[in-house]
Amino acid sequence: MKEVELAVIGAGPAGLSGAIESAKKGVNVVVFDENKRPGGQLFKQIHKFFGSKEHMAGIRGFKIGEMLLEEANKLGIPVYLDSPVIGINKDKVVAYVRDEKIQYIVTKKILVATGAMENVIQFPGWTLPGVMGAGAVQTMINIERVLPGKRILMVGTGNVGLIVSYQLMQAGAEVIALVEAKPEIGGYGVHASKIKRANVPIYLKHTIAQAEGKNFVEKAVIAEVDNNFKIISGTEKELKVDLICLAVGLSPLIELINLLDCKQIYVSELGGWIPLHDENMETACKGVYVAGDVSGVEEASSALDKGRIAGIAIAESLQHIPIEAASREIDGIRTRLNELRCGPFGEVSLQGNNKIYQAMRRWENEQGN
Repeated sequence: MKEVELAVIGAGPAGLSGAIESAKKGVNVVVFDENKRPGGQLFKQIHKFFGSKEHMAGIRGFKIGEMLLEEANKLGIPVYLDSPVIGINKDKVVAYVRDEKIQYIVTKKILVATGAMENVIQFPGWTLPGVMGAGAVQTMINIERVLPGKRILMVGTGNVGLIVSYQLMQAGAEVIALVEAKPEIGGYGVHASKIKRANVPIYLKHTIAQAEGKNFVEKAVIAEVDNNFKIISGTEKELKVDLICLAVGLSPLIELINLLDCKQIYVSELGGWIPLHDENMETACKGVYVAGDVSGVEEASSALDKGRIAGIAIAESLQHIPIEAASREIDGIRTRLNELRCGPFGEVSLQGNNKIYQAMRRWENEQGN
């Protein structure tokens, strides 16, 4: 059975950045991904990133993906694509499918960077063709070059809802409206301004009440909601649409972590159940690290930094670099990551991550560590 020092599960921004940082320090790394191309969400993202130079500010998402891949290739990191990991155990044996065969690899450390899955909401007609998640829509228009609808209702005004709405308009669709159950827009003002300048109405304190159509979506009914998010009768509005796009949040993909029975914590600000982990991204299962949305749903820029922190911490734990050098690097990354989180929207994720770290310290004290 083949042996490596580090197995990274997921070739998105967190997984690739973690693999790169470890490989730079001399760690023997292999990366697995179930998709046919690496990069995770980056190759859907045609908008420019925010933040600092280290956060790739001013560079479009797909370009960042290309840069990461080029760096991984230069470092000689094997990236096994179309190779889903189907199991891991406490002995750090990783089972994966490659060339239609189940294969195994033994590793000293594991970095789980499996990302997140889209949430859905249920309403009458929600199973009709023409009700889709925003991530699926973004894949269709930006990667497959297929327009999934011509008249769109977007449900949700977080960054994903705002960005995908604008990209749908760029692709030639007409966004009829956006609805948001909360009393305020959830995403960055710069993204919302693009929508407003296009004269697309944004209905706050509204939700999707019903989808109608014989064989596919032909109409959407939206309605106002009260402070308990209950539909207010008599406020319904009918919109003629052929696509209802749901941008209602993400949940961490923790199925592989569940196989290890690692301790978890529920943090609503970060998407739900999350593996308990410390500031160096190591979970309660020693030698198993997490990064990216599986460690708490945030921006892709945050995923890059969390991957870097994990990669450096893993290299130090494998004695490839001194602890002092690792601490200096990690402290610098953590400082700019927290600066990124200190904006008007990042404050929520900063608070959520602090909950995780505090819970981890309590657990370690209980274990006598």
